[in-house]
Amino acid sequence: MKAKSDLLAERRHNKSVATKSKARRPTARLPQAERRAQVLTKAYEFFSEYGLTAQTRALAEACGVSQRLLYSLFPNKAALVNAVYESQIAGPIKAVWFVQLKDRSKPMAERLTAFYKEYYDCILTRNWLRLFLYASLSEEAMAPTYIAGIVTHLLEMIVEEAARDAGLRQPDDAAHAQEIGWILHGAVSHLAIRRHIYHDANPLDATRVVEMHVQSFLEGLKAVLPPA
Repeated sequence: MKAKSDLLAERRHNKSVATKSKARRPTARLPQAERRAQVLTKAYEFFSEYGLTAQTRALAEACGVSQRLLYSLFPNKAALVNAVYESQIAGPIKAVWFVQLKDRSKPMAERLTAFYKEYYDCILTRNWLRLFLYASLSEEAMAPTYIAGIVTHLLEMIVEEAARDAGLRQPDDAAHAQEIGWILHGAVSHLAIRRHIYHDANPLDATRVVEMHVQSFLEGLKAVLPPA
């Protein structure tokens, strides 16, 4: 398997050869908002494939714009990375999921299964996971920001609702609740990593695996939380 630096060099070489073989077409004029959205999508794909270490010249090339235009849309690379986080990492989170998880007219197993099926399909995609892992390795704030701003709140809510539904006592503090929540959240996240990053060839449908993790989590709560 080629290193990411080799892949990037090969990509740039191939593009250079292709450019020399035909005249460069001028960049089409688009409204700034539309151009910005287009660049964000391309940057997301680029970062997901090659990581966050590329120079702005390579980024501009990958996004199909000049370096000057890139800087007119984003003052620096950090601003572009932050915009990618807001639009592609945190952006896909749906507010309705939090509402549905607290809908006590439905059994907790049904609520959790519906949520994690959607979370797996909408959030834990190949590109999302690759970018998240690259950001973690490069010590960007992306992963800690996402966990602190979104995941911890989600885990506390899940444990609160699950304990109440099962007639169990709530954890004494937020840290305890979060660790219990990670039992399920971590299992589903690692399922996605195995399928999308490790290329696990297990033929069992991911939806069925999510259902298994939810069932195991709810049964296991009785072992870590006392009756209310």
